[in-house]
Amino acid sequence: MTAAALSATAPAPLQLMLRREPRTATSWDAESMTFDAVLATTRGGVTRYDERGLYMEFLALSEDQEWPEQIPLLDSHRRDSVDRRLGSVDRIRSVGGELLGRVTLSRNNPLALQIAADLSDGHRPSASIGYLTHEQKERSTPPGRARQVTATRIELLEASLVIIPADRSAGIRSQSMTTSPAPAAQEPVVPPAPLPAPGIAPTERSAPQNPQTRAAINSEIRVIARSAGLDQNWIDGQIDAEADLNQVRAAALAAMGQRAAPTAAIRSTASVGVDHNDPELRVRHVGEAIYARYAPSHNLSEPARQYAGQTLLDIARESLRLRGVSSTGLSVAAVFERALHTTSDFPLILGDSVGRTLRAAYRAAPSGMKLLGRKTTARDFKAKHRLQLSEAPRLLPVGEDGEFKSGTLAEGKESYKLTTFGRIIGITRHALINDDLGAFADLARRFGQAAAATEAQLLADLLLLNAGAGPTMADGKTLFHADHKNKAEAGAALAVAKLADARTAMRKQVGLSGELIDVTPRHVLVPPDLETAAEQILTALNPTKAEDTNPFAGKLGIVVEPRLDSATRWYVAADTATVDGLEYAYLEGEEGVQIETKAGFEVDGVQVKARLDFGAGFVDHRGWYVNEGG
Repeated sequence: MTAAALSATAPAPLQLMLRREPRTATSWDAESMTFDAVLATTRGGVTRYDERGLYMEFLALSEDQEWPEQIPLLDSHRRDSVDRRLGSVDRIRSVGGELLGRVTLSRNNPLALQIAADLSDGHRPSASIGYLTHEQKERSTPPGRARQVTATRIELLEASLVIIPADRSAGIRSQSMTTSPAPAAQEPVVPPAPLPAPGIAPTERSAPQNPQTRAAINSEIRVIARSAGLDQNWIDGQIDAEADLNQVRAAALAAMGQRAAPTAAIRSTASVGVDHNDPELRVRHVGEAIYARYAPSHNLSEPARQYAGQTLLDIARESLRLRGVSSTGLSVAAVFERALHTTSDFPLILGDSVGRTLRAAYRAAPSGMKLLGRKTTARDFKAKHRLQLSEAPRLLPVGEDGEFKSGTLAEGKESYKLTTFGRIIGITRHALINDDLGAFADLARRFGQAAAATEAQLLADLLLLNAGAGPTMADGKTLFHADHKNKAEAGAALAVAKLADARTAMRKQVGLSGELIDVTPRHVLVPPDLETAAEQILTALNPTKAEDTNPFAGKLGIVVEPRLDSATRWYVAADTATVDGLEYAYLEGEEGVQIETKAGFEVDGVQVKARLDFGAGFVDHRGWYVNEGG
């Protein structure tokens, strides 16, 4: 049947109603099979999981970082077959928090041709990247919120076209990165030209659309069919319908798309699981296994059990193997040298193991004075001003006219700021070759204890300022001052009667506006010399007489601080939930000791940097009381 006959028997087409919108510019070029894409951005975090639970990963994407000249373009990160390669990505660079690249689709992949047809129809795919993390920075968050990890240096391996990207901002750009936007909205919408079939030479693609003879068209149909892998039945159908070359090319693309449909269906099947070969997860799991070697009480997670018992040499060889570097015939020293300088995960594995030891020691030796203060965070290293408001003014009777009288709030201001403390731990090449885990584990443990001791000393130093009178407050007076009514008139030994005097003085404290406030004693702070006396005084006994009753039994806790320089001075601190007093802070998102690792150059081995951003100060005098003792 001829094309004219088909037109005569076909029903009249429905009238398509159009509402014209401005034409959107696009970077898709059907002739060159290229488009510009945003591969990743710094704007959004991606949800990931490790053995510590959920966290949000962000990319730094520094504009100074060097990127590969070209990477493969895959179908949904599938690396199981060369058929999954859709093309390539080049011209990769980071600009304004976006990782940009030019995507070129393959003319020899049926799925790539189907994607090209979708692009010509106006569909826009999403992009995703696969990479290895070489350096990262973790930022802890307040309880209840996910941790944040920023990958500061990555190795880009591939890009993929996906249905739903992890980074919702990644995808094909709406306009070219090198040309100006398309014309304004009033121009008529022109449908894109059909794509040439694969295998057609440039001269043939630019041939006239209506050759002189039918024989020439039929010959072209056979060339297109052979290039697209279509059978004789398809060729006969096109010849019998007297289709022109535009119709033939469109039909060839449609036939190849139908043939690729089963593959697309398989590709859309989703499975949920964890890939333990992920470099980042492997670093954590192997680091945990090393940590368990010198901390036998640690209960290994299931993914880390496969690495249990491996020596450092085993781990170094495995790191090289995963990077495609053979270690056959290399000496032990050469294996470690290559693992340190040609791979990224081996130094990170050692850093993870040391970091676990350091943080465990840091948590195991906390300062007792932390119990007496309130923990906060600071956004930066500027002075942290603590605004202190008075109590609300007392309510007054409302007259018959219904008028309410206004009141005011008095305010005071104290401040302190963060300081950065840090050291670098070196894991020597000798310790690695000797597989001497105990050496650097002990060093890491000592640094963890030193970090906790740094915090404790800073808190104790606040009380030791001005010969034990404490820091100078915003009113120009020391923390413990007669005018603050928080200092005993005469020193006396710790006893029930003197604790009663301290409690009475604290109960009588007033706010900025002179109103009584709730100052409830909660802890007694003593040096080691008074620890036994404090325990005897605060221990609940079974009295035989009413006057022998201990009113403080079970009501006050004991905190011992060996850094206090007086053997007689003792303190009473209020509950921080009822009144301000001592306050300490960490840099926002970096609570406690932070770890960074790199292969050493100045040091022959691995360098682990431990950093602590910490600050403390007294923001109110009303929650503390001192007695010089006797």
